[in-house]
Amino acid sequence: MPATSATQTFREARDFLLEHREDYATAYAGFRWPRPPHFNWALDWFDVIAEGNDRTALHIVEEDGGRTEVSFAAMAARSDRAANWMRSQGVAAGDRILVMLGNQTELWETALAAMKLRAVVIPATPLLGPVDLRDRVERGRIRHVLVRSEDTAKFDEVPGDYTRIAVGEDVDGWLAYRGAEEAADTFTPTRETDADEALMLYFTSGTTASPKLVEHTHVSYPVGHLSTMYWIGLKPGDVHLNISSPGWAKHAWSNLFAPWSAEATVFVFNYTRFDAARLMAEMDRSSVTSFCAPPTVWRMLIQADLSQLRTPPREVVAAGEPLNPEVIETVRRAWGVTIRDGFGQTETAVQVANTPGQPLKAGSMGRPNPGFRVELLDPVTGAPGAAEGEISLDLSDAPVGLMTGYHGDPERTARAMAGGYYRTGDIGSRDEDGYITYVGRADDVFKASDYKISPFELESALLEHEAVAEAAVVPAPDPVRLAVPKAYVVLAEGWEPGPDTAKVLFAHSRSVLAPYKRIRKLEFADLPKTVSGKIRRIELREATARGTGAEFDEGDLR
Repeated sequence: MPATSATQTFREARDFLLEHREDYATAYAGFRWPRPPHFNWALDWFDVIAEGNDRTALHIVEEDGGRTEVSFAAMAARSDRAANWMRSQGVAAGDRILVMLGNQTELWETALAAMKLRAVVIPATPLLGPVDLRDRVERGRIRHVLVRSEDTAKFDEVPGDYTRIAVGEDVDGWLAYRGAEEAADTFTPTRETDADEALMLYFTSGTTASPKLVEHTHVSYPVGHLSTMYWIGLKPGDVHLNISSPGWAKHAWSNLFAPWSAEATVFVFNYTRFDAARLMAEMDRSSVTSFCAPPTVWRMLIQADLSQLRTPPREVVAAGEPLNPEVIETVRRAWGVTIRDGFGQTETAVQVANTPGQPLKAGSMGRPNPGFRVELLDPVTGAPGAAEGEISLDLSDAPVGLMTGYHGDPERTARAMAGGYYRTGDIGSRDEDGYITYVGRADDVFKASDYKISPFELESALLEHEAVAEAAVVPAPDPVRLAVPKAYVVLAEGWEPGPDTAKVLFAHSRSVLAPYKRIRKLEFADLPKTVSGKIRRIELREATARGTGAEFDEGDLR
């Protein structure tokens, strides 16, 4: 595929970030977003770098030891065949396709194929059931669904006039995707792709409300994730492992756009049950050079013997929720590398991050990434420049890596973009060096005795104790203080729930937290999470308000 002016513009921006991979000051001052009027990442970038390229683009290892490796050149040809076949089945530009696949080759080839067709992808995790799928089909105005054969039965309860495509074994009433194998392997687009055409519609994970429908274009994610590439520290030839479920934005961040923009290999290990030892063995065997995982996985990893990984990755990062300092220190001692936090949303690429080669401050998620002008808006006046406030993006020079808006919801979009700023809904504080520390979701921060409490800070303190595997803190009603901190705790292996363990954790809380921050109530329970792994504190707040569960009170145990 011949290079275009858009290819060159994208390459120049990418190469600038690669050149200054460990020089944050120069990268931040000099980076300019490429803003081509026409751009199709699959055609103008991937096919260009794939031509004659036999290096591995995708490497998948199955739980039973089976391996699949696909070169860049082969992936380009496969996606051309998929695009031609999908076009023959009626998939056209602007059509909405719900894609619900696992970590399998077809997931990547259909993502590229949909881009080439200028169709709009609505990613969905295979964990979804009929109720969620009905909502997505209706609100997403789906024209086609492309799903694993074993998941087709879920759509028996999902009405709608949409094309049904099954990937895998043949299913009655469904088109067999295997037909794509016979299609021509040279694709010809009908016209250039406008940069502002819709590319993806994401249903957010809904930690506090029903999922919103986030719209991204052919530049906001493909170009915007140059920021993610820079944060991770990816470079050509790397082997990148990102643990994320298909269907969620982080999968597109780190399993598609960031690594292939860097010309790195995407490595995937499919497992049904997390096994830290097996994961580390596969990382060694496949020479993984960069590793990204959500905090839940990092917390499970540190329960294992990290020394089993003989050759740790050069870059290790975490995203999804803030990572607790205790986890970072444990990994640093074992692997000699430091986990670097990054902050972004489904609505954006990585806005704030600890980037390679820069000094880290304990608890901080870093500084604004190149291309993002981040302001903290005063919670009362809404004015920028606050020492602590809502993390927001200045729209006077809007970053490419920002959504178009909430599809079909102009009122919600207007609220999010009010006053010339995109408002994340997250609270942070900034120090004199420009480092931003996460405080919490605006609706998670609460007051106790007129003191403001950040649940994340208290959760981090609890995780310092060996008994705690996971923790979530919410306000519990109190007649005197208005509210007091209550912790829901998942215990580490070898610890038993009960008053003795509760006493130990209350004593730990008293030793490491200021009096107004101390945990006053505690309950041992599993933490409710979204299917993407984020803690649903709203459910814990509701349970606490109802007074359900068997909780321990600090005053009763002292």
